[in-house]
Amino acid sequence: MLSENLAAIVEAVGETLIKVAPYLAVAAIVFTVLSSRFACNPGRPWWRSPELVTDLAYWFFIPVFTRFLRIGLMVVGAVYLFGIRGPDAIIAFYDNGHGPLAQLPFWLQTVMYLVVSDLLLYWSHRLFHGAKLWKFHAVHHSSEEVNWLSAARFHPVNLSLGTVIVDVALLIAGIAPAVLGILSPLSVAMSVFVHANVNWSLGPFKYVIAGPVFHRWHHTAPDRGGSKNFAATFPIFDIIFGTFYMPAGELPDKYGVEDPNFPRSFVGQMVYPFRS
Repeated sequence: MLSENLAAIVEAVGETLIKVAPYLAVAAIVFTVLSSRFACNPGRPWWRSPELVTDLAYWFFIPVFTRFLRIGLMVVGAVYLFGIRGPDAIIAFYDNGHGPLAQLPFWLQTVMYLVVSDLLLYWSHRLFHGAKLWKFHAVHHSSEEVNWLSAARFHPVNLSLGTVIVDVALLIAGIAPAVLGILSPLSVAMSVFVHANVNWSLGPFKYVIAGPVFHRWHHTAPDRGGSKNFAATFPIFDIIFGTFYMPAGELPDKYGVEDPNFPRSFVGQMVYPFRS
Protein backbone atom coordinates (compact mmCIF):
# COMPACT_ATOMS: atom_id res chain seq x y z
CA MET A 1 0.00 0.00 0.00
CA LEU A 2 2.80 2.41 0.91
CA SER A 3 4.60 1.74 -2.36
CA GLU A 4 1.37 2.29 -4.31
CA ASN A 5 0.72 5.60 -2.56
CA LEU A 6 4.30 6.71 -3.14
CA ALA A 7 4.04 5.78 -6.82
CA ALA A 8 0.80 7.76 -7.10
CA ILE A 9 2.44 10.81 -5.53
CA VAL A 10 5.45 10.57 -7.84
CA GLU A 11 3.14 10.24 -10.83
CA ALA A 12 1.11 13.28 -9.73
CA VAL A 13 4.28 15.31 -9.28
CA GLY A 14 5.46 14.30 -12.73
CA GLU A 15 2.12 15.22 -14.32
CA THR A 16 2.18 18.62 -12.61
CA LEU A 17 5.70 19.40 -13.76
CA ILE A 18 4.89 18.32 -17.31
CA LYS A 19 2.00 20.79 -17.30
CA VAL A 20 4.26 23.58 -16.03
CA ALA A 21 6.95 23.12 -18.69
CA PRO A 22 4.89 24.49 -21.62
CA TYR A 23 4.03 27.63 -19.62
CA LEU A 24 7.71 28.25 -19.02
CA ALA A 25 8.64 27.68 -22.65
CA VAL A 26 5.91 29.91 -24.10
CA ALA A 27 6.40 32.67 -21.51
CA ALA A 28 10.16 32.65 -22.02
CA ILE A 29 9.76 33.20 -25.76
CA VAL A 30 6.88 35.70 -25.65
CA PHE A 31 8.25 37.93 -22.91
CA THR A 32 11.80 37.83 -24.18
CA VAL A 33 10.49 39.34 -27.40
CA LEU A 34 8.14 41.83 -25.71
CA SER A 35 10.64 43.03 -23.10
CA SER A 36 13.25 43.60 -25.79
CA ARG A 37 10.82 45.96 -27.54
CA PHE A 38 8.69 47.39 -24.72
CA ALA A 39 10.84 47.13 -21.58
CA CYS A 40 9.48 49.03 -18.59
CA ASN A 41 12.88 48.91 -16.89
CA PRO A 42 15.82 48.44 -19.27
CA GLY A 43 18.56 46.17 -17.96
CA ARG A 44 19.84 42.64 -18.19
CA PRO A 45 17.50 39.98 -19.61
CA TRP A 46 15.65 37.61 -17.28
CA TRP A 47 17.93 34.66 -18.02
CA ARG A 48 20.90 36.61 -16.62
CA SER A 49 19.18 37.45 -13.36
CA PRO A 50 21.19 36.41 -10.27
CA GLU A 51 17.91 35.05 -8.87
CA LEU A 52 17.10 32.82 -11.85
CA VAL A 53 17.70 29.55 -9.99
CA THR A 54 15.53 30.68 -7.08
CA ASP A 55 12.66 31.70 -9.35
CA LEU A 56 12.82 28.44 -11.29
CA ALA A 57 12.67 26.53 -8.00
CA TYR A 58 9.40 28.31 -7.23
CA TRP A 59 8.02 27.47 -10.67
CA PHE A 60 8.52 23.75 -10.09
CA PHE A 61 7.69 23.59 -6.37
CA ILE A 62 4.63 25.84 -6.11
CA PRO A 63 2.37 24.01 -8.64
CA VAL A 64 3.02 20.69 -6.89
CA PHE A 65 2.39 22.18 -3.45
CA THR A 66 -0.83 23.95 -4.41
CA ARG A 67 -2.19 20.88 -6.21
CA PHE A 68 -1.82 18.58 -3.21
CA LEU A 69 -2.99 21.21 -0.72
CA ARG A 70 -6.07 22.03 -2.80
CA ILE A 71 -7.00 18.35 -3.08
CA GLY A 72 -6.39 17.77 0.62
CA LEU A 73 -8.58 20.68 1.69
CA MET A 74 -11.35 19.59 -0.67
CA VAL A 75 -11.32 16.11 0.86
CA VAL A 76 -11.40 17.56 4.39
CA GLY A 77 -14.29 19.83 3.40
CA ALA A 78 -16.28 16.97 1.90
CA VAL A 79 -15.74 14.73 4.93
CA TYR A 80 -16.32 17.18 7.77
CA LEU A 81 -18.83 19.58 6.22
CA PHE A 82 -20.94 17.17 4.18
CA GLY A 83 -20.18 13.75 5.62
CA ILE A 84 -18.93 12.40 2.28
CA ARG A 85 -16.49 9.50 2.67
CA GLY A 86 -14.55 7.30 0.29
CA PRO A 87 -12.54 8.45 -2.76
CA ASP A 88 -15.24 7.56 -5.30
CA ALA A 89 -17.96 9.33 -3.32
CA ILE A 90 -15.81 12.45 -2.89
CA ILE A 91 -14.98 12.57 -6.61
CA ALA A 92 -18.67 12.16 -7.47
CA PHE A 93 -19.57 14.89 -4.96
CA TYR A 94 -17.31 17.47 -6.59
CA ASP A 95 -17.51 16.22 -10.17
CA ASN A 96 -20.18 18.62 -11.43
CA GLY A 97 -20.48 20.87 -8.42
CA HIS A 98 -23.32 20.57 -5.93
CA GLY A 99 -26.16 22.56 -4.42
CA PRO A 100 -27.77 25.71 -5.84
CA LEU A 101 -24.58 27.05 -7.48
CA ALA A 102 -24.20 23.87 -9.55
CA GLN A 103 -27.66 24.49 -11.03
CA LEU A 104 -26.58 27.81 -12.53
CA PRO A 105 -25.49 27.99 -16.19
CA PHE A 106 -21.81 27.22 -16.63
CA TRP A 107 -21.07 30.70 -17.99
CA LEU A 108 -22.65 32.29 -14.92
CA GLN A 109 -20.62 30.07 -12.59
CA THR A 110 -17.52 31.19 -14.47
CA VAL A 111 -18.39 34.88 -14.11
CA MET A 112 -19.21 34.38 -10.43
CA TYR A 113 -15.89 32.67 -9.83
CA LEU A 114 -13.95 35.43 -11.61
CA VAL A 115 -15.61 38.25 -9.66
CA VAL A 116 -15.91 36.64 -6.22
CA SER A 117 -12.43 35.13 -6.24
CA ASP A 118 -10.86 38.43 -7.29
CA LEU A 119 -12.73 40.28 -4.55
CA LEU A 120 -11.64 37.75 -1.92
CA LEU A 121 -8.06 37.80 -3.18
CA TYR A 122 -8.07 41.60 -3.09
CA TRP A 123 -8.79 41.57 0.65
CA SER A 124 -6.50 38.63 1.29
CA HIS A 125 -3.74 40.57 -0.46
CA ARG A 126 -4.37 43.61 1.72
CA LEU A 127 -4.23 41.47 4.86
CA PHE A 128 -0.83 40.14 3.81
CA HIS A 129 0.43 43.71 3.68
CA GLY A 130 -0.40 44.03 7.38
CA ALA A 131 2.23 43.67 10.08
CA LYS A 132 1.34 40.11 11.09
CA LEU A 133 1.40 38.51 7.64
CA TRP A 134 3.82 40.75 5.75
CA LYS A 135 6.84 38.52 6.52
CA PHE A 136 5.26 35.81 4.34
CA HIS A 137 4.22 38.14 1.53
CA ALA A 138 7.63 39.85 1.61
CA VAL A 139 8.93 36.77 -0.20
CA HIS A 140 6.91 37.76 -3.25
CA HIS A 141 8.09 41.37 -3.03
CA SER A 142 11.74 40.37 -2.63
CA SER A 143 12.34 40.30 -6.40
CA GLU A 144 14.58 43.24 -7.20
CA GLU A 145 14.29 42.61 -10.93
CA VAL A 146 10.57 41.98 -11.44
CA ASN A 147 9.87 39.94 -14.55
CA TRP A 148 7.56 37.16 -15.69
CA LEU A 149 9.41 34.60 -13.56
CA SER A 150 8.48 36.57 -10.43
CA ALA A 151 4.88 35.41 -10.82
CA ALA A 152 5.56 32.13 -9.01
CA ARG A 153 7.56 33.53 -6.10
CA PHE A 154 5.11 33.03 -3.23
CA HIS A 155 5.63 31.55 0.20
CA PRO A 156 3.42 28.47 0.78
CA VAL A 157 1.71 30.17 3.72
CA ASN A 158 0.80 33.09 1.45
CA LEU A 159 -0.68 30.71 -1.12
CA SER A 160 -2.46 28.61 1.50
CA LEU A 161 -4.31 31.61 2.89
CA GLY A 162 -4.77 33.18 -0.54
CA THR A 163 -5.49 31.48 -3.84
CA VAL A 164 -5.76 27.94 -2.48
CA ILE A 165 -8.26 28.69 0.28
CA VAL A 166 -10.32 30.87 -2.07
CA ASP A 167 -10.46 28.15 -4.72
CA VAL A 168 -11.40 25.48 -2.18
CA ALA A 169 -14.06 27.71 -0.59
CA LEU A 170 -15.74 28.27 -3.96
CA LEU A 171 -15.57 24.58 -4.84
CA ILE A 172 -17.07 23.62 -1.48
CA ALA A 173 -19.76 26.26 -2.06
CA GLY A 174 -20.77 24.36 -5.19
CA ILE A 175 -18.86 25.81 -8.15
CA ALA A 176 -18.07 23.08 -10.67
CA PRO A 177 -14.37 22.06 -10.81
CA ALA A 178 -14.56 22.45 -14.61
CA VAL A 179 -14.70 26.20 -14.02
CA LEU A 180 -11.29 26.07 -12.36
CA GLY A 181 -10.08 23.74 -15.08
CA ILE A 182 -10.74 26.46 -17.63
CA LEU A 183 -9.72 29.48 -15.57
CA SER A 184 -6.61 28.16 -13.82
CA PRO A 185 -4.43 28.32 -16.97
CA LEU A 186 -5.78 31.81 -17.64
CA SER A 187 -4.98 32.81 -14.06
CA VAL A 188 -1.38 31.66 -14.47
CA ALA A 189 -1.11 33.49 -17.78
CA MET A 190 -2.52 36.64 -16.20
CA SER A 191 -0.06 36.50 -13.32
CA VAL A 192 2.84 36.06 -15.73
CA PHE A 193 1.56 38.96 -17.83
CA VAL A 194 1.26 41.49 -14.99
CA HIS A 195 4.76 40.68 -13.72
CA ALA A 196 6.35 40.99 -17.17
CA ASN A 197 8.95 43.68 -17.77
CA VAL A 198 6.69 45.48 -20.23
CA ASN A 199 5.70 49.16 -20.21
CA TRP A 200 2.06 48.61 -21.13
CA SER A 201 -0.37 50.70 -19.08
CA LEU A 202 -3.26 49.53 -21.32
CA GLY A 203 -4.61 53.05 -21.86
CA PRO A 204 -8.31 53.38 -20.95
CA PHE A 205 -8.46 49.62 -20.31
CA LYS A 206 -6.27 50.09 -17.24
CA TYR A 207 -9.50 50.55 -15.28
CA VAL A 208 -10.89 47.27 -16.62
CA ILE A 209 -8.07 44.76 -16.50
CA ALA A 210 -4.77 44.62 -14.60
CA GLY A 211 -1.68 45.20 -16.71
CA PRO A 212 2.10 45.15 -16.23
CA VAL A 213 2.51 48.80 -15.22
CA PHE A 214 -0.47 48.59 -12.85
CA HIS A 215 1.03 45.67 -10.96
CA ARG A 216 4.65 46.77 -11.17
CA TRP A 217 3.68 49.87 -9.20
CA HIS A 218 2.55 47.50 -6.47
CA HIS A 219 6.10 46.10 -6.27
CA THR A 220 7.63 49.52 -5.56
CA ALA A 221 8.20 51.02 -2.09
CA PRO A 222 5.15 51.47 0.19
CA ASP A 223 5.37 55.27 0.00
CA ARG A 224 5.03 55.02 -3.78
CA GLY A 225 2.74 52.33 -5.20
CA GLY A 226 3.62 49.48 -2.86
CA SER A 227 0.53 50.03 -0.75
CA LYS A 228 -1.74 50.30 -3.80
CA ASN A 229 -3.03 48.13 -6.67
CA PHE A 230 -3.98 44.97 -4.78
CA ALA A 231 -6.36 43.50 -7.36
CA ALA A 232 -5.13 40.44 -9.24
CA THR A 233 -7.36 40.87 -12.28
CA PHE A 234 -9.93 43.66 -11.98
CA PRO A 235 -8.66 47.14 -10.97
CA ILE A 236 -12.26 48.16 -10.30
CA PHE A 237 -11.80 46.82 -6.75
CA ASP A 238 -8.87 49.19 -6.21
CA ILE A 239 -10.98 52.03 -7.57
CA ILE A 240 -13.90 51.16 -5.27
CA PHE A 241 -11.74 50.82 -2.16
CA GLY A 242 -9.45 53.77 -2.88
CA THR A 243 -6.21 51.93 -3.64
CA PHE A 244 -5.85 52.55 -7.38
CA TYR A 245 -2.49 54.10 -8.35
CA MET A 246 -1.37 54.88 -11.89
CA PRO A 247 0.43 58.26 -12.05
CA ALA A 248 0.37 59.76 -15.53
CA GLY A 249 3.62 59.95 -17.47
CA GLU A 250 5.61 57.89 -14.98
CA LEU A 251 6.79 54.30 -14.91
CA PRO A 252 7.55 52.19 -11.81
CA ASP A 253 11.09 51.20 -10.85
CA LYS A 254 13.19 50.18 -7.80
CA TYR A 255 11.69 46.97 -6.49
CA GLY A 256 12.42 44.67 -3.57
CA VAL A 257 12.12 44.79 0.23
CA GLU A 258 13.88 46.97 2.78
CA ASP A 259 15.68 44.14 4.58
CA PRO A 260 19.28 44.15 3.24
CA ASN A 261 19.80 40.65 4.65
CA PHE A 262 16.83 39.09 2.90
CA PRO A 263 17.93 35.63 1.71
CA ARG A 264 18.39 35.00 -2.00
CA SER A 265 18.04 31.23 -1.99
CA PHE A 266 14.77 29.30 -2.22
CA VAL A 267 15.34 27.45 1.06
CA GLY A 268 16.38 30.65 2.81
CA GLN A 269 13.18 32.37 1.72
CA MET A 270 11.08 29.43 2.92
CA VAL A 271 12.60 29.78 6.38
CA TYR A 272 12.81 33.58 6.50
CA PRO A 273 9.29 34.35 7.84
CA PHE A 274 9.82 32.00 10.78
CA ARG A 275 13.17 33.54 11.69
CA SER A 276 12.40 37.24 11.42
